[in-house]
Amino acid sequence: MAQTIYKVLTANQLADVEAGGPMQAPIDIDDGYVHFSTSRQVQETLSKWFRGQKGCVLVAVNAETFGLDLKWEVSRGGDYFPHVYTDVREHHIRAMWLLDEFDADGAPLAPDEVTRSPEPSTKPGRKS
Repeated sequence: MAQTIYKVLTANQLADVEAGGPMQAPIDIDDGYVHFSTSRQVQETLSKWFRGQKGCVLVAVNAETFGLDLKWEVSRGGDYFPHVYTDVREHHIRAMWLLDEFDADGAPLAPDEVTRSPEPSTKPGRKS
């Protein structure tokens, strides 16, 4: 079973990816890697960084595609997040959801099928 990680993109970022550019947000450029979230982390990411933003999409990619370029690093709240240290392109996208539902605070809501999916088994600290 493929292990899936998730990235939130604005409409402009998605348009850049669809035009052949790399998948990246300003924070990814600044930090030198592409930030991803697991199924459990994605809603908190939406609440923290995307409150009030309309037109965002959530994309899913196969974590195993990136091999050694995927690193699990401690980030928000001491949790390990997937960071990809290579270009991520449109051909990596396995699924995509328009985030058109919002919570009471204006944060986009991740689809239930994402938030209920299993965490990657290779995530550090996880017992297999």
